[in-house]
Amino acid sequence: MADTNFIDYVKILCRSGKGGAGSRHFYRAKYVPKGGPDGGDGGRGGHIILRGNQNMWTLLPLKYRRHIFAGNGQSGSGGRSFGKDGDDVIVDVPCGTVVYDAETGEFLCEVTGDGEEVKLLKGGRGGLGNWHFKSSTNRTPRYAQPGEPAIEKSIVLELKMLADVGLVGFPNAGKSTLLSAVSAARPKIADYPFTTMEPQLGIVSYRDNRSFVMADIPGIIEGASEGKGLGLRFLRHIERNAVLLFMVPADADDIATEYSILLNELSQFNPQLVDKHRILAISKSDMLDDELIDEIARTLPPDIPHVFISSVTGQGISELKDVLWNAITDESNVATVDIVRRPLDVRHRVREEDEFIFEYEPLEDEDEAEDLQSISPDEWGEEDYDWDEDADTDEDEK
Repeated sequence: MADTNFIDYVKILCRSGKGGAGSRHFYRAKYVPKGGPDGGDGGRGGHIILRGNQNMWTLLPLKYRRHIFAGNGQSGSGGRSFGKDGDDVIVDVPCGTVVYDAETGEFLCEVTGDGEEVKLLKGGRGGLGNWHFKSSTNRTPRYAQPGEPAIEKSIVLELKMLADVGLVGFPNAGKSTLLSAVSAARPKIADYPFTTMEPQLGIVSYRDNRSFVMADIPGIIEGASEGKGLGLRFLRHIERNAVLLFMVPADADDIATEYSILLNELSQFNPQLVDKHRILAISKSDMLDDELIDEIARTLPPDIPHVFISSVTGQGISELKDVLWNAITDESNVATVDIVRRPLDVRHRVREEDEFIFEYEPLEDEDEAEDLQSISPDEWGEEDYDWDEDADTDEDEK
């Protein structure tokens, strides 16, 4: 599929269904002059529900489905007949989707599991019919409850890819080459910066038929947390990785300095990323001899485990898998996987989506917004109810 098919940020307009109005019906039958109230309740409005789908990897379908409206509940009728509930709308989203309020940036919900359903907007409750209000002192209630109104909200859906290991490094550090060497993924590989334009996922096979997921993130440059390069657009995907694998090529001028720059960019984007389990891989090590490897190892930060690897020759790949697997299965690392739900940062918004203007679509039956269901009981008059003057009722009941 084309590179532009990967969409991880989209703005849509959602509206739940409004509740149906309760009925003010009175029972009428031959030889039953005082049938009494029997108006049924209105149906509830439809919900907007988000459902995780592991077979989806992009928000592209929602980019061309800007309006999502649930069905309205129907009004009640005589004979205590309840109105039909409005149709719910279930929206499939990729696992790892986070939802924010588009106006305030407030966190609303997230969907992380396959088949997990989250009720985003609740449909309005249906109004009660007049048979609920009958009593010994009010035997002919001529009023019923209106249904609750619909809830309309403009939201932002942000996809954060779920993976066990996330690759972090400068452009041309060998991330895509490593992913292609340890998994069946075939990312684009070239000798120019920013070859990887979108995140890539690969399943890495391990011993005893075990496996883990590795994510290749586009290259990060200094200043990415401020909007430079492509890193800002895709740094959000690192938040869902359990382990961060920093990759620095062996031919770098100063490996420790490049590692510090990468770590600083992550901390500027989200300080919690620093608490994740980190591993340093020195790529392109096939050009080093044992003496150079020992000399470089002495200059590396002592607080992070390191592995010298070569994706071309396979040097250190098995050792790297062992280190990654131990980090993934480390119980002390589980607590650092979850990121605190914070509001959507203004710096991390996608301007072309935030500036999208929805065309106004009125509610159904908006012309009837001032119909009988919106009139309070004190405003009812004789003309509002088809009263049978020939019925044998007391004068005070009329």
